[in-house]
Amino acid sequence: MKVGLISDVHSNRVALEAVLEDMPAVDELLCAGDVVGYNPWPAECVDELRERGVPTVMGNHDAAVAATTPFRFNGMAKAGVEHAKKRLDDDQLAWLESLPAERLECDGRVKLVHGHPDDPDRYTRYTYPDEFSPRLLGDEDVLVLGHTHVQGVETFAEGIVVNPGSVGQPRDGDPRAGYAVVDLDAMTVETHRLEYDIEAVQAAVAEAGLPERIGRRLARGK
Repeated sequence: MKVGLISDVHSNRVALEAVLEDMPAVDELLCAGDVVGYNPWPAECVDELRERGVPTVMGNHDAAVAATTPFRFNGMAKAGVEHAKKRLDDDQLAWLESLPAERLECDGRVKLVHGHPDDPDRYTRYTYPDEFSPRLLGDEDVLVLGHTHVQGVETFAEGIVVNPGSVGQPRDGDPRAGYAVVDLDAMTVETHRLEYDIEAVQAAVAEAGLPERIGRRLARGK
């Protein structure tokens, strides 16, 4: 069984469409949260995942837009949250609000969270790849994390910990959109990076009146 993994789409329709087109055939597609925020297309990204029935967990930007949890954001992030609140209709907001903090998928073999799995505040702790350890794993075979926008994978005797990387706003120095595919039969993970039309997103950021820095950081991958 092959499972596609995405995270941190952040309203980047151009990157999301490129990733979904590039992804090889998978039996299931999962999303580790932050569908919205930052970029210009929150409604389109929500609809894409809703229509595909993609099991998704709630990220901190999703929670802020759905008004379930207050967060302190910098000006750039706050602008993306406010933009999403204006663009999403009641059904789209209800979908965001319905997202759980964690999910067990693939007959319990894959656990999906956004931040650290043991963080009671859900989003306070950022777990980078150099912090991956078997202590993060529970009964699942694969733990999928998001939040850091840094792609990484570690395989242990107890299972696999993976961050598929950010679709819509990578922060690991590589501006290409990230995703991953896990083979649950072989217990292996392939990470992928994909070029997409960043200039088109930058133009849309400017047209939407969002902070210019959002577009600039896409080209740097930071």
